[in-house]
Amino acid sequence: MISTDPMAVAAAGQFAPVPEDIVRRAPKVLLHDHLDGGLRPQTVIDLALESGYQDLPSTDASALARWFADAAYSGSLERYLETFKHTVGVTQTAQALQRVARECVEDLAADGVVYAELRYAPELHVERGLTEAQIVEAVLAGVDEGVVLMREQGRQIRIGLLLTAMRTATHARNIAELVVAYRDRGVVGFDIAGAEAGFPPTRHLDAFEYLRRENAHFTIHAGEAFGLPSIWEAIQWCGADRLGHGVRIVDDIQVDADGRVTLGPLASYVRDRRIPLEMCPSSNVQTGAATSIATHPIGLLRKLGFRVTVNTDNRLMSGTSMTREMTLLSEAFGYGLDDLQWFTVNAMKSSFIPFDERLGIINTQIKPGFASLREELATRIATGAGAG
Repeated sequence: MISTDPMAVAAAGQFAPVPEDIVRRAPKVLLHDHLDGGLRPQTVIDLALESGYQDLPSTDASALARWFADAAYSGSLERYLETFKHTVGVTQTAQALQRVARECVEDLAADGVVYAELRYAPELHVERGLTEAQIVEAVLAGVDEGVVLMREQGRQIRIGLLLTAMRTATHARNIAELVVAYRDRGVVGFDIAGAEAGFPPTRHLDAFEYLRRENAHFTIHAGEAFGLPSIWEAIQWCGADRLGHGVRIVDDIQVDADGRVTLGPLASYVRDRRIPLEMCPSSNVQTGAATSIATHPIGLLRKLGFRVTVNTDNRLMSGTSMTREMTLLSEAFGYGLDDLQWFTVNAMKSSFIPFDERLGIINTQIKPGFASLREELATRIATGAGAG
């Protein structure tokens, strides 16, 4: 272990912006990542060729990646969601789903992620005759394959799956039953996603009531493209354990000209109850939920002590990774390693796996990993290397 002065190590914890190579090697936890939003561009092209899918805007990997990013950067959640036509279109077979799941695990592990919850909607992959159970089995097989492969390469990663129901459909109860059926096989929770406006979470109340009776975990996309009523319903009517995005909670927070902050009743409840917010900064800018990274509500919510977590949402559409999201936040808000660890521990505490597993990952991977990086950064600072 590197020997450094304790004061230097403490200073390194607040050094900002944190060098990107340090961020990349930091242990990370990801709670909000869509499987169909994180395909490799070349994989999209390969799968389109194998399946006969002919609607891709480009068959060049670099050009296709740019197209996804440009199309997603629309300022509209509905327009953003249209890009999924292609990734869903090429993942209609068990083989395709297994490959995508395996590659996702590989990509996350390479980015330093030690725990991730991947979400996807089984009902979107039935066009070629797969049953929803077969779809779940295929993704589980791909995840297992990826985890074993990473372990053989010396990378430890734990994956949990979230099964998503589309809020614009009426299929939520069936998906909720799949969650319970597969919760001992790697499925850790439930989610609803899709256009918020006009499709409140209470349309799927029977699914949430069933999940609560079965002691199952669930998160709800709320407060991204729609405001406080969506968040209120998700929590008070549906009983959500976490909020997907939840960025519009700031509409219930007043900041006066003199800097005094007043929380409304809903914001106070969310903070007091430690309800986790699955923040996705780059995605929020793309969909118009935030105007920029520098003005993203995550800065205020972090200062006020909300249970904030950092996430990617859709790595392909946003051209992002956990390393990029954390680096952008470090640059915008002056976050050091201590702040990045705070976000990471928040996420691990808020995951849907058993308490002892959460605690084990915090104590054996997250805390030691950040401690080692603080020492390395302290040495750089002491020797004048700074950001390297």
